[in-house]
Amino acid sequence: MLDRLPVEIVERIVAKIPDTDLIAASKVDRVWWQEVRREAYKRWKNYATTIGYVRALGKPFEKGNVDWITFEDVNDFYKRWIDRLTEDQLYIMEKMLRNGMVVDPQERETIEHALSEHRWGGDPWGVV
Repeated sequence: MLDRLPVEIVERIVAKIPDTDLIAASKVDRVWWQEVRREAYKRWKNYATTIGYVRALGKPFEKGNVDWITFEDVNDFYKRWIDRLTEDQLYIMEKMLRNGMVVDPQERETIEHALSEHRWGGDPWGVV
């Protein structure tokens, strides 16, 4: 039944699927695969953009010109936020890679490097 839905409906459904279940939806048929791939790229880009914004928000606190207690609180929150966004982004990237959704060799290399960095406890984006 799912393989007979109009593309517009599939787009709406896919947009609502959580990250953890997104790639599984690509198994329905080719239309779903394409929509899931498009949505996964969109989420990947959104995570990257959000990480950039969060990084910019943290810049004033890197200078050390704030109260120490405030700095500690903000810095801890900042690091946890960046870590969570990074984990979510890497999850999407890894699932895309493992399910053949990444065809560009440079993107493939970027994902493999980021996953390797993260597994070894590094920061794949050099943010924190």
